[in-house]
Amino acid sequence: MTTAYATVKDYVQQLPLTIVEEYPDDQILIVEAPAQGIHNLILDCEDDILIIEQFITALPGADAACYRTLLQINRELVHGALCLDEDGERLIFRDTLQLENLDLNELEGSINALSLMLAEHANQLIQFARQGGVTA
Repeated sequence: MTTAYATVKDYVQQLPLTIVEEYPDDQILIVEAPAQGIHNLILDCEDDILIIEQFITALPGADAACYRTLLQINRELVHGALCLDEDGERLIFRDTLQLENLDLNELEGSINALSLMLAEHANQLIQFARQGGVTA
Protein backbone atom coordinates (compact mmCIF):
# COMPACT_ATOMS: atom_id res chain seq x y z
CA MET A 1 0.00 0.00 0.00
CA THR A 2 1.39 3.39 -1.02
CA THR A 3 1.46 6.06 1.65
CA ALA A 4 0.37 9.64 1.04
CA TYR A 5 3.97 10.71 1.67
CA ALA A 6 5.22 8.37 -1.09
CA THR A 7 2.58 9.73 -3.45
CA VAL A 8 3.56 13.34 -2.71
CA LYS A 9 7.24 12.49 -3.19
CA ASP A 10 6.43 10.82 -6.52
CA TYR A 11 4.53 13.93 -7.67
CA VAL A 12 7.40 16.19 -6.60
CA GLN A 13 9.80 14.11 -8.69
CA GLN A 14 7.55 14.62 -11.72
CA LEU A 15 7.59 18.40 -11.30
CA PRO A 16 10.47 20.82 -11.90
CA LEU A 17 11.32 20.71 -8.18
CA THR A 18 14.44 19.57 -6.35
CA ILE A 19 14.19 17.81 -3.02
CA VAL A 20 16.58 19.65 -0.70
CA GLU A 21 15.80 17.76 2.50
CA GLU A 22 13.65 14.80 3.35
CA TYR A 23 12.25 13.62 6.68
CA PRO A 24 10.33 10.39 5.97
CA ASP A 25 9.57 9.68 9.64
CA ASP A 26 7.84 13.06 9.91
CA GLN A 27 6.49 12.83 6.34
CA ILE A 28 8.09 16.14 5.35
CA LEU A 29 9.78 17.15 2.11
CA ILE A 30 11.60 20.43 1.60
CA VAL A 31 11.86 21.38 -2.05
CA GLU A 32 13.07 24.21 -4.23
CA ALA A 33 12.68 25.60 -7.73
CA PRO A 34 14.96 28.65 -7.80
CA ALA A 35 13.84 29.72 -11.28
CA GLN A 36 10.30 30.01 -9.90
CA GLY A 37 11.41 31.83 -6.74
CA ILE A 38 10.75 28.81 -4.55
CA HIS A 39 13.27 28.12 -1.79
CA ASN A 40 12.80 25.70 1.09
CA LEU A 41 9.13 25.05 0.35
CA ILE A 42 7.81 22.70 3.04
CA LEU A 43 5.47 19.88 2.06
CA ASP A 44 4.14 18.27 5.23
CA CYS A 45 1.79 15.28 5.16
CA GLU A 46 -0.29 15.69 8.31
CA ASP A 47 -2.99 13.09 8.87
CA ASP A 48 -5.35 13.66 5.95
CA ILE A 49 -3.99 16.95 4.57
CA LEU A 50 -0.89 18.18 2.81
CA ILE A 51 0.37 21.45 4.28
CA ILE A 52 2.37 23.59 1.86
CA GLU A 53 4.34 26.47 3.37
CA GLN A 54 6.86 28.93 1.96
CA PHE A 55 8.48 31.60 4.11
CA ILE A 56 8.39 34.88 2.16
CA THR A 57 9.87 37.59 4.41
CA ALA A 58 10.03 39.01 7.90
CA LEU A 59 7.54 41.78 8.70
CA PRO A 60 8.52 43.06 12.17
CA GLY A 61 7.63 46.70 11.47
CA ALA A 62 4.67 46.24 9.14
CA ASP A 63 2.03 48.94 9.13
CA ALA A 64 -1.62 49.06 8.08
CA ALA A 65 -0.70 49.87 4.46
CA CYS A 66 1.49 46.76 4.28
CA TYR A 67 -1.26 44.51 5.65
CA ARG A 68 -3.80 46.09 3.31
CA THR A 69 -1.56 45.33 0.31
CA LEU A 70 -1.07 41.74 1.48
CA LEU A 71 -4.82 41.25 1.80
CA GLN A 72 -5.28 42.63 -1.71
CA ILE A 73 -2.66 40.20 -3.02
CA ASN A 74 -4.49 37.38 -1.19
CA ARG A 75 -7.63 38.14 -3.18
CA GLU A 76 -5.77 37.43 -6.41
CA LEU A 77 -4.36 34.05 -5.35
CA VAL A 78 -5.90 31.07 -7.12
CA HIS A 79 -4.63 28.63 -4.48
CA GLY A 80 -3.38 29.16 -0.96
CA ALA A 81 -3.07 32.38 0.98
CA LEU A 82 -0.57 34.74 2.48
CA CYS A 83 -0.59 34.55 6.26
CA LEU A 84 1.46 35.42 9.31
CA ASP A 85 3.23 33.04 11.67
CA GLU A 86 2.23 32.69 15.32
CA ASP A 87 4.25 35.77 16.31
CA GLY A 88 2.81 37.88 13.50
CA GLU A 89 6.26 38.79 12.21
CA ARG A 90 6.87 36.38 9.33
CA LEU A 91 4.94 36.38 6.05
CA ILE A 92 4.22 32.87 4.79
CA PHE A 93 2.44 31.42 1.78
CA ARG A 94 0.29 28.51 2.96
CA ASP A 95 -2.00 26.07 1.24
CA THR A 96 -3.65 22.87 2.41
CA LEU A 97 -4.78 20.06 0.13
CA GLN A 98 -6.68 16.86 0.88
CA LEU A 99 -4.33 13.89 0.63
CA GLU A 100 -7.10 11.35 0.04
CA ASN A 101 -7.73 12.51 -3.54
CA LEU A 102 -4.62 14.59 -4.24
CA ASP A 103 -3.44 14.48 -7.83
CA LEU A 104 -0.42 15.84 -9.65
CA ASN A 105 -2.33 18.71 -11.27
CA GLU A 106 -3.64 19.94 -7.92
CA LEU A 107 -0.18 20.01 -6.33
CA GLU A 108 1.30 21.65 -9.42
CA GLY A 109 -1.49 24.27 -9.41
CA SER A 110 -0.77 25.21 -5.81
CA ILE A 111 2.96 25.56 -6.47
CA ASN A 112 2.31 27.53 -9.65
CA ALA A 113 0.02 29.89 -7.71
CA LEU A 114 2.88 30.59 -5.32
CA SER A 115 5.33 31.14 -8.17
CA LEU A 116 2.92 33.42 -10.03
CA MET A 117 2.27 35.49 -6.90
CA LEU A 118 6.03 35.86 -6.32
CA ALA A 119 6.56 36.99 -9.92
CA GLU A 120 3.61 39.38 -10.08
CA HIS A 121 4.29 41.04 -6.73
CA ALA A 122 8.08 40.83 -6.56
CA ASN A 123 8.59 44.58 -6.24
CA GLN A 124 6.13 44.93 -3.37
CA LEU A 125 7.52 41.88 -1.57
CA ILE A 126 11.08 43.13 -1.98
CA GLN A 127 10.03 46.48 -0.53
CA PHE A 128 8.45 44.71 2.49
CA ALA A 129 11.58 42.58 2.86
CA ARG A 130 13.81 45.64 2.92
CA GLN A 131 11.66 47.13 5.63
CA GLY A 132 11.65 43.87 7.60
CA GLY A 133 15.16 42.64 7.01
CA VAL A 134 15.02 38.91 6.20
CA THR A 135 13.78 36.93 3.21
CA ALA A 136 13.61 33.28 2.25
